[in-house]
Amino acid sequence: MAREFQRGHKARISDLTAGTDLYVGVQIAGPGLTFDISCFGLDAEERLSDDRYFVFFNQPKSPEESIQLLGAQAGDTESFRVTLDRIPEGIRKLSFTATLDGAGQMSQVGPGYLRIVAGGEEVARYSFTGAEFSTERAVMLGDIYFKDAWRFAAVGQGFDGGLEALLKNFGGEVLEEEAPAAPEQQPQPGAAPGFAPPAFAPPTETAAPPAPAPTPPPAPAVPQPAAQGYAPPADTTPPQGFTPAGSTPPQGFPAPGSTPPQGFTPPGQTPPPAPAAPDVHGAPTVIAPLAPPPGPAGTVPPPAPAPAPYGQPPQQPSYGGRPPQPSYGGQPPQPPYGGQPSAPMPPGYGAQPGAPMPPGYGQIPGQQSAAYGVPQGAPQGGAGVGAALQKFKETPTGQRWTQQNKKLMRVDLGIGGQPVLAKQGSMVLYQGKVDFSYKGAGFAGRVVGNATGQEMQLMRCTGQGQVFLAENATYLHPIELQGDAICVSAENVLAFDETLQYEVRRIEGHGIPGGALFTMQFQGTGTIVVKTHGTPVVLPVTPTTFADCNAVVAWSAAAQVIVSSQVRMRRNAYPGDTGESVNLQFRGAPGNFIVVQPYEV
Repeated sequence: MAREFQRGHKARISDLTAGTDLYVGVQIAGPGLTFDISCFGLDAEERLSDDRYFVFFNQPKSPEESIQLLGAQAGDTESFRVTLDRIPEGIRKLSFTATLDGAGQMSQVGPGYLRIVAGGEEVARYSFTGAEFSTERAVMLGDIYFKDAWRFAAVGQGFDGGLEALLKNFGGEVLEEEAPAAPEQQPQPGAAPGFAPPAFAPPTETAAPPAPAPTPPPAPAVPQPAAQGYAPPADTTPPQGFTPAGSTPPQGFPAPGSTPPQGFTPPGQTPPPAPAAPDVHGAPTVIAPLAPPPGPAGTVPPPAPAPAPYGQPPQQPSYGGRPPQPSYGGQPPQPPYGGQPSAPMPPGYGAQPGAPMPPGYGQIPGQQSAAYGVPQGAPQGGAGVGAALQKFKETPTGQRWTQQNKKLMRVDLGIGGQPVLAKQGSMVLYQGKVDFSYKGAGFAGRVVGNATGQEMQLMRCTGQGQVFLAENATYLHPIELQGDAICVSAENVLAFDETLQYEVRRIEGHGIPGGALFTMQFQGTGTIVVKTHGTPVVLPVTPTTFADCNAVVAWSAAAQVIVSSQVRMRRNAYPGDTGESVNLQFRGAPGNFIVVQPYEV
């Protein structure tokens, strides 16, 4: 019989089945809704570090085929085959997700499920309905993850942003589709060149077809094109495709004595060889007046000198001009030939078509250019308070316990449905319908707490919502227990699941005058949040492991702890003390550990 899971429940795969070849089926549907069901193969940091392990309709399997997309079958909307013993070491979690394709939200879905089948028998099922969601457009239904063994967790959490928000949560990104480039137009035979004047109406008489062109002789030297905007003198031949002012172009035929346009041959004449087209894009662009300057006919004004490199004095201005005022951070623009300087040109004016400006053009070296209109010092990618605080945004996850940062913890009471016990006054923020009530220890508990120094002042948090916990900006560390146990001093406990069992445990030894002899032991299935002053260090237990009783935070419950005293009457008879006379010695089999903070209480 399949084991029923609720949102937030977890279990070892080995407790469900002894097999490693699993069938994962997802059933989800809604009126007018279309879903994309995928599997993300994540690394130890829960990031999609390898896109090949994003298994979906367009990539139906992983490289070694440990994750395969099977399609709709056996009543499931989508199904997967997962072979656990073939998953590589770099993949530590498989997240099965459902994303809406089109309009709608997850609150509109009907009853659905995620199930695991092994050996032809269904061993686990997580059922859900639209009532568990609101405006989400992408949800994480369940996880198969590795933590000393492969485990299954029913998640049931999502994102309003859909697939894009889901990918960002896993460290990926959505690639924007590029617009298809316009097809390059191929020139047709006999068509007018691209720089010719507009074509006129075809003549009424049909012209004779052009004779085949003989082998052309060597092309003549390419003439230098005239400057932009400069009209050639009257005694020169106008360029091909140019009609002088005052003349009327003929209807289909060139005027007698004129050079025929390219691609046209009068009847009875041999077509001349086609001259090589001048490289107009390779010639330098010159800013010149519309009228020819005074001087000999047919002369072309020399180009303006190039701007001097950064840090060198500018060149002399052109004849007849005066040096313009340099712009801030840029080079002084050169005035037109024979003209007065004008306003600074916009960026890119006078440059080659399509040529990109060099990075940092017009800027001081080493200074990053900012967007136009954005104040200096404003964060790039957007201005305003929202952009400045973006890095402090709430971390969205589908877990019950989420570490917002090193000193702030969030617990979602709606996942799992179990209350949370927290230290009184540790709540700094909550969202939703949450009730806080006093958690008493009873008469016997108060007596034991006062006698051992392990009394905890707790409050119970119940309801549907998220509670944020912190205390005195101490570092917080969530520790998940799966049936094992850990010993923590009551001073270092911030919060824990009510499902955990806890009791006072005595430390063996001859006694420490004025010191602690007891600690708290937590055992069961759930999470406990431990606080430390500074970043702690975790060390394995060896036969020669000693720790200061005021600095030790926690240790594995299987380790043996005894009091080690270095008190010597002769040594203490002299003035002065090291302050390290009493320590805790830890013993145990390999696998035991201790946690020590860089602070003494």
